[in-house]
Amino acid sequence: MISIGRNGDKGERAEGDSRSRAGASEATLRLHLWFETSDGMLFGLGRVQLLQLVRDLGSLNKAAKALGMSYRAAWGRIRNTEERLGFPVVAKSGGRKGFTLTPEGEQLLEAFQQWYEGVEAYAQQRAQGLFPWAVEKFEEPDPPIPGAMD
Repeated sequence: MISIGRNGDKGERAEGDSRSRAGASEATLRLHLWFETSDGMLFGLGRVQLLQLVRDLGSLNKAAKALGMSYRAAWGRIRNTEERLGFPVVAKSGGRKGFTLTPEGEQLLEAFQQWYEGVEAYAQQRAQGLFPWAVEKFEEPDPPIPGAMD
């Protein structure tokens, strides 16, 4: 799962590594990656968070509220993405208001997460080789989700 947050766990550097000296700066790597078309936003971290919450909560309304957006805004983002992709990423589930991810939506979510993690790992490796400070990934535990079941 892609996490959005602060890294409270600072890694140890090998003895003799100039980046581990007292007073040396530590930096947190932050990336904001997305795909867009000539028509606008296609898919990015915001859509990932929205789809993860729809999957976890089974409700677009609850997912929207957890992200601090209206149902209409969340539905609009999903519809725009579906139109640009040419396939649905969510489907109504048994209930009146419930949603689930389609198999294509699950595959898209998984592919984006794998791609993002690979880009992030590469960026961290390159940054550590180029800059004189320690470079850590940007992480935090998943925040509690209002209305989520344990």
